[in-house]
Amino acid sequence: EVQLVESGGGLVQAGGSLRLSCAVSGVTFDDGYDIGWFRKVPGKEREGVSCIDSEGMRYSADSVKGRFTMSSDNVKNMIYLRMNRLKPEDTAVYYCAVLVYCSSDGAQIIYDTDSDMNYWGKGTLVTVSS
Repeated sequence: EVQLVESGGGLVQAGGSLRLSCAVSGVTFDDGYDIGWFRKVPGKEREGVSCIDSEGMRYSADSVKGRFTMSSDNVKNMIYLRMNRLKPEDTAVYYCAVLVYCSSDGAQIIYDTDSDMNYWGKGTLVTVSS
C-alpha cells in the first residue's frame, strides 16, 4: 500500500519560511515515478507547485519560482518543499504526490489528472498572515 504523510505546515508571518516534509512508503523513487507538491484553496482548482520527474528534471509554477525549492532524499524516501518569502496568497493545504507524469508548460505544472496510479497525501495546512 502506498502512503504519503505530510508534515511541517503551520502559521507563519508574511516574509517567513517553512519546510514541508513528506514521508513516502510503499513505492520508491527508483520505480520511475515523478514526485510533486500541490496546493489547494477552497473554491479553487488544485494547483501544482513543484515537481521532479524520474530523470531529475525540476519544474516550478511561476507563482513560486525563486521562492520555493523542492528536493528529495531517495535513501530515506522523503520529499521536501522549502518555502521562503511566503506571501498571504500562499495560504493553502499542501499535498505531496507520487505521479505517473509531471512536467511544465513554462508557467504551470502539468500532470495526468485522471491516472489512478497517482498517489496523494492527506495534506498539511499552511497559513501565511499579513
